[in-house]
Amino acid sequence: MKRDKEKLKKLYDTIGICCGVLVVLIGILSVVLAPKDPAGMVYAVAGAEHKGKAVAKQVETMSGVTVMHAADWEKDYPEIYASLMKNQENDEIEDYLKSYPQLITLYEPYGFSKAYGSARGHFYDVDDILETGRPHALAQCWTCKTPDFTNLVNETGPEAYQYDFEDVKELVDEGISCYSCHANTPGEITVTHTYVVEALGADWDKVSAADLACGQCHVEYFFYPGTGVTTLPRTDLETMHPDAILDYFNNQLVDENGLGFADYTNPRTGVRQIKVQHPEFETFLGEGTVHGGTYTCADCHMGTVADGKGGTYPNHYLTSPLENQGLIDAECSSCHADLVTQIHELQEKVDTRTTEISDLLVDLTETLAKAVERGEYTDEELDAIRALARDAQFYWDFVFVENSEGAHNSKLTEYCLDQAETLTNEALGMFKSI
Repeated sequence: MKRDKEKLKKLYDTIGICCGVLVVLIGILSVVLAPKDPAGMVYAVAGAEHKGKAVAKQVETMSGVTVMHAADWEKDYPEIYASLMKNQENDEIEDYLKSYPQLITLYEPYGFSKAYGSARGHFYDVDDILETGRPHALAQCWTCKTPDFTNLVNETGPEAYQYDFEDVKELVDEGISCYSCHANTPGEITVTHTYVVEALGADWDKVSAADLACGQCHVEYFFYPGTGVTTLPRTDLETMHPDAILDYFNNQLVDENGLGFADYTNPRTGVRQIKVQHPEFETFLGEGTVHGGTYTCADCHMGTVADGKGGTYPNHYLTSPLENQGLIDAECSSCHADLVTQIHELQEKVDTRTTEISDLLVDLTETLAKAVERGEYTDEELDAIRALARDAQFYWDFVFVENSEGAHNSKLTEYCLDQAETLTNEALGMFKSI
């Protein structure tokens, strides 16, 4: 199964100072009274630390800065640094090609059909990209793997995406780290990937800084044809729905022959496929979300910890909220009698259905491959089936590669699986009706 701070600045004027003091007192009480987990850490309730609407800063490009790495901040922020280093404990990798052998067919001949492992702690980002069985020619593959490449793009421009992968490797010192979410300004969330700014447009201030910190990389992205620039297939919040993203790839980003964008083409079927990445941001904040407007990624996957000296600090050990009993007791239990069981049952259901649809897609792929080989249908008939197969796999992949297995947004997850199943069956039905 696939399981996987900002510092609030408030300027108080003379009239509002009493309200400000009251907010501080409530925040302190929430930390003191919140239950402890087995390790003794105390988690503040979400509302005491995150209001969910603080606006992130945007990185300054061509500014001449160099990356300050995590070790550079250890002396000033020892607890935060220690919690960040704790991510070394998340070191397990599931081989998806063994767990889900259908992927070898569905992703053929793309790199993910040759090597595909589950994500683990950000501490291992550099190790994972160097050890994967998927080849890397250009530096664009370093996107979201290291702040050193992020800063290289910010300081040299988009041409950095076309640099040689091995040349950039010599410049890399660490995986996702402090600069990735804060630039060199601790306590302030700064979006360091400029493609995020472009993808939100006028909706920039509608997304909380705590969500954008994670939403820089936990998104659906692609490398723009010709330039190789990491790009998000949307221009605002409305266009991040799966329907709109698919329309962008099918009808807006087209080549000189009028064909929609494709990450790869299956050599046996001729289907120009879209390989979805990890769209947690689009899913959590998408249509049907229950908690997207109430909690942030940081609320559920980080939390606030008592430092034992009367203060708190933002935990940087990233975990599933299902593994944070203190958070569940303090926050989730007010609505969920048994959150862990509830989510596990949902995830099991989603995983089962996702696997069933992947079997259908494999059937469609093999049937189409035989039809192409035998020359039984006209090009027009085959293209109609190919279009359905492309769209069906897109919707299926939108769920498969989204790491919550329905927990982030069960309604949107169900919608995508419904679309995938309907389109797959429609395509299979065409072999009988043509």
